[in-house]
Amino acid sequence: MNTEQSERMRSGQGFIAALDQSGGSTPKALKLYGLGEDSYSNEAEMFDLVHDMRTRIIKSPVFDSNRILGVILFEMTMNRSIDDLGSAEYLWRKKGIVPFLKIDNGLLEEVNGVQLMKPIPQLMQRLQSAKDHEVFGTKMRSVIKLANEIGIKGCVEQQFALGSQILQEGLIPIIEPEIDINSPDKAAAEVLLKKSLFEYLDSLTGTQSVMLKLTLPNQFGFYSDLVSHPRVLRVVALSGGYSRDKANELLAQNPNLIASFSRALTEGLNVNQSESEFDQLLDRSIQSIYEASVKK
Repeated sequence: MNTEQSERMRSGQGFIAALDQSGGSTPKALKLYGLGEDSYSNEAEMFDLVHDMRTRIIKSPVFDSNRILGVILFEMTMNRSIDDLGSAEYLWRKKGIVPFLKIDNGLLEEVNGVQLMKPIPQLMQRLQSAKDHEVFGTKMRSVIKLANEIGIKGCVEQQFALGSQILQEGLIPIIEPEIDINSPDKAAAEVLLKKSLFEYLDSLTGTQSVMLKLTLPNQFGFYSDLVSHPRVLRVVALSGGYSRDKANELLAQNPNLIASFSRALTEGLNVNQSESEFDQLLDRSIQSIYEASVKK
């Protein structure tokens, strides 16, 4: 494990940018960027366009380590290059920003109020590739729809079972059991989730640490005791479909949570903007998310 990266993630001021849309979510991300499905004729062209978009964001002079601690990448982005360097290497060597890799293969159908992750037969291969590319940690997402105790416990169990394998490979897992912001019993689900997270965190050894990526809670400060848990390196918040303004408003009222926003970060960016227009809008977005992450 890179100790410089670890210290940056533990105590740095800023937030994590999630640039990890994969096959299922890429068309929507491109459409929001001003590139409809008529802009590409096959999957290869689609991924070329999304890599161009991510490269434009990452290379922007306003996308800097003063405000951005880390970036979550999709595997195909990690395996591609920016200015003759691997994307992850570019982030760390040129920008001083810690790279993470999304490792999941998407979600299963809902059972017991949750969507678990699909199997990941490529797990060990992905982890080795991540280490080869100087990646610090991984991210894997499952979704909680209802306050079902059996479902939520199974969701957390799956996350930590994979997390254990990731830790054994010397990487830091971001545990992400997202609660759907439209859940009819979101607050009750948060109570069950926190209880289950504590059970699994308490089972980790004294040398193991994980990160948590959680939906912004209904009750301000609800996850503060998770932030202070000795086995938690950092707790980050996902925007979950909230607008950037709403996500920032909620984040600012949750002490010591920092952002890990995806759509809320890139909201308003467009392929047809000039470099000046693009950078100015990105700068405002980054600054607003940064302020919400550090202003407590």
